Amino acid sequence: MKYKLAVFDLDGTILNTLDDLADSCNHVLEEFNFPVHSTEKIKYFVGNGVPKLIERAVPDGLKNPDYEKVLSRFIEYYEKNSSIKTRPYDGIIDLLNQLKQNNVLLAVNTNKIEEAAVILCNKYFPGIFSFISGGKKENRPKPAVDGFNEIFSRTNGISLNECVHIGDSDVDIRTGKNAGIDVIGVSWGFRGKEFLLANGAEKVAHNTKELLTLLSS
Repeated sequence: MKYKLAVFDLDGTILNTLDDLADSCNHVLEEFNFPVHSTEKIKYFVGNGVPKLIERAVPDGLKNPDYEKVLSRFIEYYEKNSSIKTRPYDGIIDLLNQLKQNNVLLAVNTNKIEEAAVILCNKYFPGIFSFISGGKKENRPKPAVDGFNEIFSRTNGISLNECVHIGDSDVDIRTGKNAGIDVIGVSWGFRGKEFLLANGAEKVAHNTKELLTLLSS
């Protein structure tokens, strides 16, 4: 294998979480009598963490006097409803198992709140990931490199040129570049091939077989 550490984004990369995110967001918006959004629109709200999702979803964003209440309520509601429609993308579990069998350390670096990320990874990928870094107060969200650095600091004897960051969005592309490591975009997530290429992706995989080839060669 070309890499010794493969760091994956979560939403839109290994798990299709969009429907549960959209349903939870709209449920909370309805509770506050705010307009709801289509799933397609919410897809473009996701990627920069929950606070930014809610900022984009509520009328007037951060200026809305109920912003903090909506944010708090979303966190509470989504934690209990995060795995109703969520599923791994086709081929992901086989890919991760192949990498693990080839002694590649696997990690998740996500802007999703860490508690929710851990719950989802334990449910869908038990025993697969050695490290999970998610959204929390002490870390700046991606594309800052705090999450990656947290993961990297716990590896022994691995160099930056043996690491790769894999994700479906411009945020992931910038995170990898900011960290000084290789980056691979995946086109099956929330943004798509053309968006990734327009935002600096040099390599884009269209399915898990292509991704495995890029990780191996």
